[in-house]
Amino acid sequence: MSFIKEFRDFAMKGNVVDLAVGVIIGGAFGAIVTSLVDNMIMPVIGLFTKGTDFSNLFLVLNWNETRHFDTLAQAKAAGVAVLAWGAFVQSIFQFLIIAFSIFLMVKAINSLHKKKEAAPAAPPEPTAQEKLLMEIRDAIKAK
Repeated sequence: MSFIKEFRDFAMKGNVVDLAVGVIIGGAFGAIVTSLVDNMIMPVIGLFTKGTDFSNLFLVLNWNETRHFDTLAQAKAAGVAVLAWGAFVQSIFQFLIIAFSIFLMVKAINSLHKKKEAAPAAPPEPTAQEKLLMEIRDAIKAK
């Protein structure tokens, strides 16, 4: 019975639950970033590169291959070895967007922590002994 209790304690720790939530949110965030890159950023980059569709940029690795493939999907369906460098470029853009987004979130969280810490604490009230010493000092100055 102690094994079940041990497992329950492990599974219900705050860190494990936080990690599970983070993984789920991260997966959803990854889908959003993938859509952003594929549907918003890469078409704009395609405009500057004369309509190039990066998802279909590939290099056929079979040097004696005589067939022509218009899309990466056609080449893969035919079983031809390809180097899909356009998809790699898209993955780099996705990584950069995710990394930048995480940087902005961490920066915002850190600035909130700094604001909490930046509030100066009021100086502590002098102790009875310090008050007495200040009175003696003031009496000596008055003479």
